[in-house]
Amino acid sequence: MTFLKSWEEFEKAAEKLYLQEPSKVRYTMKYTHSKNQLVLKITDDAVCLQFKTEIAQDLRKIDKFINNLVRHMVSKET
Repeated sequence: MTFLKSWEEFEKAAEKLYLQEPSKVRYTMKYTHSKNQLVLKITDDAVCLQFKTEIAQDLRKIDKFINNLVRHMVSKET
């Protein structure tokens, strides 16, 4: 499992991973209240990318990314 340090690096790698094999990719988010930390994980069982943050402003970036990813998932375009 790879924790990527910057959001931009994670976003590019995750989108690339999704576009390679869309049917195998899944993501999870986990919030740990005691640490005030959000972990976003995207995997295709061969590659696992993770990003963790404690910064509330990153939530908007994550929300925008997830909305974009879901839009890709439901679109009929390949």
